[in-house]
Amino acid sequence: MLIMVIETFKAGLKPVGERFARSGRMLPDNVSYIASWMESSGARCFQIMEAPNVKALTPWLDFWGDIVEFEVVPVQTSADFWAARKG
Repeated sequence: MLIMVIETFKAGLKPVGERFARSGRMLPDNVSYIASWMESSGARCFQIMEAPNVKALTPWLDFWGDIVEFEVVPVQTSADFWAARKG
């Protein structure tokens, strides 16, 4: 399944950048990073992940949760959304 993760940086970019440089993304083995986009101000990041379910993100959310606030939204492509509604 595809999951949009909206990250809001609690204390700005510096702590996030330092941790990422030191430890990397730290995703569980069953979660794949697809792409990400930054808000122009640098306050938020929008990421698409692929995972078997939302619960698979839990270790990653726990690792970053002290410096990042998360909104986790299961999504699907527009084509898949509309295809499921035909008929």
